[in-house]
Amino acid sequence: MLRWLSGEGSCKNGTCPTLWGTEDGHYVVQGYGITDPARLAELNLSVGETAVEIPAEVLESYFRTRLEAYLSAQG
Repeated sequence: MLRWLSGEGSCKNGTCPTLWGTEDGHYVVQGYGITDPARLAELNLSVGETAVEIPAEVLESYFRTRLEAYLSAQG
């Protein structure tokens, strides 16, 4: 089961960039597929891999929240 971690929580059409967590400790990134051939060539993806682009704010928000929780737990 996926759990929402960061991104536009009020997204109505399902196309909003989002960071999800899995039950086995992995992340799933929902974003816009990269289709620019030059960018894809730079990535040198293996068979079965794909790349998506998300706004920096999605990850920054997640890690900011994690840092705040950590600092709060430290007292």
